[in-house]
Amino acid sequence: MNTSTYRPHINGARPHFPCRVLLLLLVFVFAGGAQAQGPKATIRFNSTTRVFRIDTPRTSYIMGINEANEVQNLYWGGRLPDSDQFAAAKSMPGAASFDPPMTTTPVEYAGWGGMLYVEPSLKVSFPDGNRDLVLQYVSHKIDGDQLSIVMKDISREVYVTLYYRPDGETGILRRSAEVENRTDTAITIEQVSAATWNLPRGTDYRLRYLTGRWAGEWTVQEQPVHPGKTVLESRRGTTGAQNNPWFAIDYEGENDSERGGVWFGGLGWSGSWQISVEQDMLQQVRVNGGPNSFDFAYHLPKGGKFGTPAFCAGYSDQGIGGASRLLHRYEIDTLLPGAPKPKLRPVLYNSWEATGFDVNEVGQMALAEKAASIGIERFVMDDGWFGQRKDDRAGLGDWYVNSQKFPHGLKPLIEKVHSLGMDFGLWVEPEMVNPDSDLYHKHPDWVLNFTGRPRTEGRNQLVLNLARPDVRAYVYEFLDKLLTENDIAFLKWDYNRNWSEPGWPAAPLDEQKDVYVDFIHNLYGILAELKAKHPNVEIESCSGGGSRVDLGIMHLTDEVWPSDNTDAYDRLSIQNGFTYAYAPGVMMAWVTDSPSWANQRSLSLEYRFLSSMQGSLGIGSNLNKWSSEDFATAKKMIGQYKTVRETVQRGELYRLITPEHGSEQSVTESVARDGHEAVVFAFLHSSNELYPYPRVHLEGLDRNANYRIEVLDGRVSGETPSRASGAYWMDRGIDLDLQGDFRAMAFRVERVNANQ
Repeated sequence: MNTSTYRPHINGARPHFPCRVLLLLLVFVFAGGAQAQGPKATIRFNSTTRVFRIDTPRTSYIMGINEANEVQNLYWGGRLPDSDQFAAAKSMPGAASFDPPMTTTPVEYAGWGGMLYVEPSLKVSFPDGNRDLVLQYVSHKIDGDQLSIVMKDISREVYVTLYYRPDGETGILRRSAEVENRTDTAITIEQVSAATWNLPRGTDYRLRYLTGRWAGEWTVQEQPVHPGKTVLESRRGTTGAQNNPWFAIDYEGENDSERGGVWFGGLGWSGSWQISVEQDMLQQVRVNGGPNSFDFAYHLPKGGKFGTPAFCAGYSDQGIGGASRLLHRYEIDTLLPGAPKPKLRPVLYNSWEATGFDVNEVGQMALAEKAASIGIERFVMDDGWFGQRKDDRAGLGDWYVNSQKFPHGLKPLIEKVHSLGMDFGLWVEPEMVNPDSDLYHKHPDWVLNFTGRPRTEGRNQLVLNLARPDVRAYVYEFLDKLLTENDIAFLKWDYNRNWSEPGWPAAPLDEQKDVYVDFIHNLYGILAELKAKHPNVEIESCSGGGSRVDLGIMHLTDEVWPSDNTDAYDRLSIQNGFTYAYAPGVMMAWVTDSPSWANQRSLSLEYRFLSSMQGSLGIGSNLNKWSSEDFATAKKMIGQYKTVRETVQRGELYRLITPEHGSEQSVTESVARDGHEAVVFAFLHSSNELYPYPRVHLEGLDRNANYRIEVLDGRVSGETPSRASGAYWMDRGIDLDLQGDFRAMAFRVERVNANQ
């Protein structure tokens, strides 16, 4: 992407976007990229019946063009044999005059028009006041692993192209849509979905989704799907921790996490978003997802194209556990930077809890020496190194090195870190500004604001309007300069408040609400350009915890921060919920001090390590307060983590016992991709009334292979054999010696040859 596309204007007005550039800016994050070589997907069209068939080894997705020229869903689920043929699509019967076929037929993408009363995929308004839009099939094209279907309004020159790209390995289908205005005037998009997903008709569905708040993210919610509509959303300008753009739907009676059919999906959009789950009058279920329609309007000029973000969804016949594993594999093999083989996450140390804002050259060097002594691979200096940053009330936006704290710049510290065998990382918060800053004093118009209205501060800061070309240019230029002049391997990219007063006074009146989309375009564009120019720099998406985690931001960042709450016991639930939608390999998990700030709960260093070793391990403790025994324990456990890191970060996750519903126990198992080992982490809150810890039954092993057990930390029952078959470990199981309060242990089983 070329920065010349965004020609800065003195007043920050929105520049003219060539129509094709606008589309590319919106959808580039899912345009393709490296993909693993694996099973092939097939896309076929029967010209006689006018039926499309998308098959992978795991799934089938069937659509047809019905007599009303609508693209109608016929089937989505497990793989069907090629011999199973589908007749031509036929509209569903209406439910009396109140609900005609236009409303009852499960179409792939519906415009709001005619007698459509369910959630539309697209709603537009025309300058003459018309708001009716009825879309019909025009043509299609099959290009390798992508199907595109073109639809058009019945009378006006508004076209919609639907894109389908199946992943042969996981069966996950990536969908998006492009709206094109070929009329003679501008139109306004008032609501737009990336896709509509239609499930089989049923009355016993259960919806799972993720909710939370700061320091309490990633709570798994369950509720029956009833007639009517359930809306999951963020209106905050960014993804948000309160809801996450992920869903899973299965049958209420299926309570085995490894059995049963599950439909699931995630929206790749990092701005305000919305997913609706609607059961209609015929008990059919539709899932719509895209940018949030609240306060939304997008100005689409004559000749303009609007590309939606991607909405990825799939089907698993192996329960919610299988659904999670498919998403994890898709993210690792297709989505993350470096896919299909993204880098393993290094063991990281972050200085925040040791120093807060009081960073300086001497203190950071001393911490670096301590970090290197325990096997840390990446040293990250957090907030406080720039501008007049002494606390959170000043300095944001002034991205020059504080000369009092670092009189010789960052290079002496970076060189010291490198001499200790670590690479160097740095904290930044590019999208924010303190009113007490040189930048704000010079450019008070650069923040989101409504003329004549208050500018609400959060954490003593305001949100820069990244939709403005001049703001975009400023943010990119200072980041590029920072990375060009310093050998920085990693940026912790923070974002510590949501939007307020989302105005763009410098833009034309009918384009001011474009801020919701153009802000995210420019965020993606900056990240993409930085990645292209500095390909070895890795980035973490952090937003006051897990407030910006989604499939869109994950394509451009290497890891994410799930929560500011690093209490090792709370993290069991937080990390459990996170992994329903996202891979453990991108989930940063820090070992921090005890008692924790969150709960004043005291936990052993071993417990804290084992909790964090279930994801990408980091250390955030104040090493200046550690004892020699703490350093010895940390060095040992970091060494153990490195031996199982690939299995934990890239393996297949099984939740053997979840910490949900007040469970006293939690057990996770990660099985290596090639099956050579499995790593198990087990935790106990409190033992009661002499009851033993539940027997643990492993999953995902080769029943006929032999495995030897190695205890990493803790104890197993004295009756446990040193080696046994996969069938033994799964069917007979393992008894663990866990008693007391806040206890934990870890072990692995490794496949061995018959003569070993």
